Amino acid sequence: MDYSLSFKVNEHIYLRDPEGTELGKQIVKHAIELINEVGFEHFTFKKLAVEMNTTEASIYRYFTNKHRLLLYILNWYWSYMEYLVVVQLEPIQDLRAKLERVVELFTRELPERFGQSDYNKNVLHQIVIAESSKVYLVKEVKEINENEVFKPYKDLCARISDLIKAYQPAYPFPHSLSTTLIETAHSQLFFSTYLPKLTDVNRQSKETFVEQYLKDMLFKVVAR
Repeated sequence: MDYSLSFKVNEHIYLRDPEGTELGKQIVKHAIELINEVGFEHFTFKKLAVEMNTTEASIYRYFTNKHRLLLYILNWYWSYMEYLVVVQLEPIQDLRAKLERVVELFTRELPERFGQSDYNKNVLHQIVIAESSKVYLVKEVKEINENEVFKPYKDLCARISDLIKAYQPAYPFPHSLSTTLIETAHSQLFFSTYLPKLTDVNRQSKETFVEQYLKDMLFKVVAR
């Protein structure tokens, strides 16, 4: 499928919409690559400016700080993941197969063929695994949430929750389970790579361990 992807990101995150200029798009693109390379703790606008051969002042015209830039990146990712869930599940009729596909989307490399963008989606996925909790585990989370900054993530979780309710209407905790699936995918993918003794991963199951674990957990929890 050869088409370009674009998502409207909450205007409270940025000072100037990065999608509106080529420089803005390059700021986001290079930030994704640099955060993946050095980690969010060591990422700075100064390093980003050097990487882009531009000035820190030009980056500050778009974002007040690096936390807002990370929020922007993750909002784009959550919007993309909801889009993927809609597109990939549309031709699937069986409800169990739909839920299995959802798990696969969060535990496998992202399919590049579904829409073109300036951003490396699998590098973006690695950032989400390692850094996503840093956007809401902050003291200002209540104030940030009041501006509906987390809406794309909530919309995605709500869509998965609706699938769980359709599969097992009697299950009483579909929203909690939907967020548990996503967050557990992130933590187990991270642990299985860097802290494997916190998991049950082994050499034989390294590529599929998290997928198998989540599917086992999901269907046992909502067993009919």
